[in-house]
Amino acid sequence: MNITNYIQFEGDDLATAKGSGLISTIDRDMDIKVVPFDSDNEKAPTHRVYAKSPRGHDIEVGGIWKKDNQEGKPYFTLSIRKLRYNANLGRFPGQDDASLQAIIEWDARD
Repeated sequence: MNITNYIQFEGDDLATAKGSGLISTIDRDMDIKVVPFDSDNEKAPTHRVYAKSPRGHDIEVGGIWKKDNQEGKPYFTLSIRKLRYNANLGRFPGQDDASLQAIIEWDARD
């Protein structure tokens, strides 16, 4: 079975770990890497997301943000603004490795 739409982080502390993964849609496949981003701005992303240009250059395409749900539990969201691609990160069904995160796409509200 091929696994698509995931990020494999280098550690369990997602807020500070580097990672790499894959986003597949009906019209593209993107190998991505995520790099922690440190900022004093509380609205800044925790990570920058990079993909390869057609000539193989790393280009910044989006970010990952840490948020709290209504119960105050933290979760992570991913956004690639130019593609209007939004997703939450979470575990695949039946797996318990916190460093492997599924990318769960959702539609943005207008």
